[in-house]
Amino acid sequence: MATFTTSDGLSLYYTDTGNGLPILCLSGLGRTGADFRYVAPYLEEYRVITMDYRGRGQSEFDKNWRNYTLAVESRDAVELLDHLGIDKAAILGTSRGGLNAMMLGQMVPDRILGVAFNDVGPEIDPNGIKDIMAYLGVKPSIRTHAEAALILPNLLGGFIGVPASRWMEEAETHFVDDGAGGLNLTYDAHLRDAVANETESPDLWAFFDDLAGKPLCLIHAAGSEILNDKTAQEMRARRPDMIYTNLPDRGHIPFLDEPAAVTALKDWLDLIQ
Repeated sequence: MATFTTSDGLSLYYTDTGNGLPILCLSGLGRTGADFRYVAPYLEEYRVITMDYRGRGQSEFDKNWRNYTLAVESRDAVELLDHLGIDKAAILGTSRGGLNAMMLGQMVPDRILGVAFNDVGPEIDPNGIKDIMAYLGVKPSIRTHAEAALILPNLLGGFIGVPASRWMEEAETHFVDDGAGGLNLTYDAHLRDAVANETESPDLWAFFDDLAGKPLCLIHAAGSEILNDKTAQEMRARRPDMIYTNLPDRGHIPFLDEPAAVTALKDWLDLIQ
């Protein structure tokens, strides 16, 4: 298992596969590097790096949950690049990963080659935050992965035509056996406290604008409760050169192996190489 140690002493898990242009993949809020398992086969000509943020997946949990912030997570990402000896990388950010990508654009702008946003933008729909807080950090009452697979489509919403096998894979990825006949979260439940404690946030529109000159891509789920149409339209107005695709049968978040998503990512990467 590959790990590195952060400047404040935590052991974080990462994967590093392939060669070529480095793509640092940053996952969603309560998710892990496994977010990118579906798109990975389409990126075999690139060097694909994923990480589990602190407090998620196979990374060490932070004793101080107040460190579960964009600033600290972005610092960890920079330290991973340093650990791997990578000077510059493209960033593929899913949900919260896109917010971290914009943070990286402020922290180390010369090291960011471009950003692909998976269903996220500088503004988060308040209704989406409300929906997430309904389950974030709450131990599941369901007891089996099969039950979870049945519940996930309704819990997430906006998904049409997704086979049952995919939902089972999602259930097995995002929930673990608790050793007592039930399921548990794959992340520190205190992440809920950290999100609830976020009373102030930076002007991410300014951060988005500061990505000027870097190739951008936006993958937008038509049924998203996080990225609404107004925000997506404003992003496109500010960056008319940004590659954009709308996925009509997806909610938050797209799996990234949808044909239109793969095409958009390939077109974006062609601009960087």
